Amino acid sequence: MHLKIVTNPLPRIAIFTDDPGWHGKQLCRAFAARSCRADYVSLTACRLQVGDELPVVIPGFEQELPDAVFVRGVPGGSLEEVVFYLDVLHALKMLGVPVYNDGRAIERSVDKAMTSFLLQRAGISTPKTWVLREREQALAVVERELALGHYVISKPLFGSQGEGIRRLEKSTDLLWLTGSHGIYYLQRFIECDGDGYSDKRIFVINGKAVSGMRRRGTSWLNNVARGASCEAIELTEEVAELAVRAVAALRMDYAGVDIIRERDGRPTVIEVNSVPAWKGLQGACGVDIAGLLVDDLLQRHMYSIKAVA
Repeated sequence: MHLKIVTNPLPRIAIFTDDPGWHGKQLCRAFAARSCRADYVSLTACRLQVGDELPVVIPGFEQELPDAVFVRGVPGGSLEEVVFYLDVLHALKMLGVPVYNDGRAIERSVDKAMTSFLLQRAGISTPKTWVLREREQALAVVERELALGHYVISKPLFGSQGEGIRRLEKSTDLLWLTGSHGIYYLQRFIECDGDGYSDKRIFVINGKAVSGMRRRGTSWLNNVARGASCEAIELTEEVAELAVRAVAALRMDYAGVDIIRERDGRPTVIEVNSVPAWKGLQGACGVDIAGLLVDDLLQRHMYSIKAVA
């Protein structure tokens, strides 16, 4: 366990992000309201120095490690860079610093293939998915699905906010089928019930669905970043339980779970995000998401560890 002599009267929190923005400000205010000081840090500026007294060096925390870390973003990059960023998160946790969400949770969710696999293994309804390397095999999958009357979604294995996603609807669309760094991630497109395009975003913290909204897209993409509108919904037991089960399957402290109700009435999980945005959700529902997240981190991870120590 990481032990140190506390010289600062206020617990210090590192918020890992490259773009603090609205969410970073919300978190800083929430920490300050609970007598904690939070500072933004980019994972790109951290380093490991194995053999030294302080094996993880974080700008602004050169003398002692933070009391806790809130992961608001993990930068993209080469495989080596991403592995290094995760190494920093893993090392901090092994040193006794609470990391929220931790590196393992980030790994499981940022990799869409593993997310799909774990959801299916847990018996959770999720779209039929293919992850493969050979283009000819990917083309054969899409051709077969189109012949059966299904559209196919092509996504980058790593990505968010709808970037790089295509819907393949007809044979001529096969010309646009490309892999992401040599890997094809394909999913059967799910037609939602009702008119237009919509899904539900459910926010789960510590095994409890705390808020939910319906997102209505101007196209089949329902991302708020792509112009989707948000409206509060009453959480049904069925949807809340499904979201909680999905987060438990990926073993996360908190997550945003995207759920579509299919034409046959079945709710299906299409994505689980370990670094979810909540501006649209908070605007629609009026729930202080940042406050709930900070309370969970402090009460369940930080103060409980200090009490034991």
